[in-house]
Amino acid sequence: MPSLYNRVAGQSVERLAALSDGIFAVSMTLLVLDLRVPASEAIHSERDLGHALIALLPRLIIFLMSVMTNGIFWVGQQTQLNHFARADRNLAWIHIAFLCWITLTPFSTSLLAEYIHYRIALLVYWFNIVLLGATLYWSWSYATRSQFIGEDAPEDIHAAVVRRIGIAQTLYAAGAALCFINTYYSIAAIVLVQVNYAIAPRFCWGIFSRKSENKRGAGEI
Repeated sequence: MPSLYNRVAGQSVERLAALSDGIFAVSMTLLVLDLRVPASEAIHSERDLGHALIALLPRLIIFLMSVMTNGIFWVGQQTQLNHFARADRNLAWIHIAFLCWITLTPFSTSLLAEYIHYRIALLVYWFNIVLLGATLYWSWSYATRSQFIGEDAPEDIHAAVVRRIGIAQTLYAAGAALCFINTYYSIAAIVLVQVNYAIAPRFCWGIFSRKSENKRGAGEI
C-alpha cells in the first residue's frame, strides 16, 4: 500500500498547469535563438542583406514549424488538464516527463535547422514528436483508469482523445517517412499536418479534426 506521502503528493492540477505554462514559454522563446542576424562582415549592400535573409528562410520555416509543434502540444496538454478533476503523484510525474520532451524541442529544432538535408536530423525531430504524443496518450490512459476525469466531461471524450492522438501520430510518421526521398518533403508534410490541427480546415485532413472538435473535450496531439 502506498505511503501517506505518496497518496497525497502531486494532487494539484492547477500547479501542474502552471509549471507547464512556464516550461512551454521558455521552450518557445528559446526556439527563436536559432534565428541569427546575418554577420555584418558579410553585408556590404542591400543586395547582400537580401540574399542573407533569403538564406535564412529554411531556418525560419523550421522555427515556425516548431512553434506550431509546441503550440499544438500545449493545447493538447491543457485540454487534458482541464478535464482532470484531480491528480496524483504518478500522473504528475507523467506530465513532468511530457515537459521533459518539450524542453528537447529547441535542441531537435536547432539540429534540423543546421542539418536540414540529413535524414537523421529529421528523424530525431520526428522522434521528439513521438515522445510527446506517446506521453500524452499515457497521461490520458492513466487518468481514465484512475477515474480522474471530471464528471462534466463528455461521455465519449476518451474515444475522441485516443482517435485524435492516433491519427495525428500516424500522419506524422507518414510525413517523416518521406525523408527517405527528400527531407524537404518530410518538412512540408509535417507542416501540413500541423496546420490541419492548428486551424482545422474544412477540407482534406480537416475531416479528422472535425470529428474530435465536435466533442469539446477532445485532446490535441
